[in-house]
Amino acid sequence: MPDLNTTPSIIDVPGGKVIAEHVGRVATGTEAMSVAHMTAPADWSEPAQRPEFDEVTLVVAGTVLVEHDGGTTTVAAGQSIVTRAGERVRYSTGADGAEYVAICTPAFAPDTVHREEEG
Repeated sequence: MPDLNTTPSIIDVPGGKVIAEHVGRVATGTEAMSVAHMTAPADWSEPAQRPEFDEVTLVVAGTVLVEHDGGTTTVAAGQSIVTRAGERVRYSTGADGAEYVAICTPAFAPDTVHREEEG
């Protein structure tokens, strides 16, 4: 029988970004994949990371910037980007912030994202 998730788990992170996890380790105990709706303010950024999971980022509104070894890719509303496990990436937003959906396989976990120390 299908499982309806009427209340995602809300995860606040530094810098004003809000994560609403619908499927994943926090919301449903699922380790195979995570699906989260993200809202990030203007000019938000996070440290570079080298995760152990693939990630699809589907931008709904605004712009997400993805820095990687080949440069920076701008992902606009209606576009998506796929990053692979082991790639070094850094996510940030443009001047209007962004609303996007992140799908990770296997599911996102703090101990498998491998964020770099800032400073």
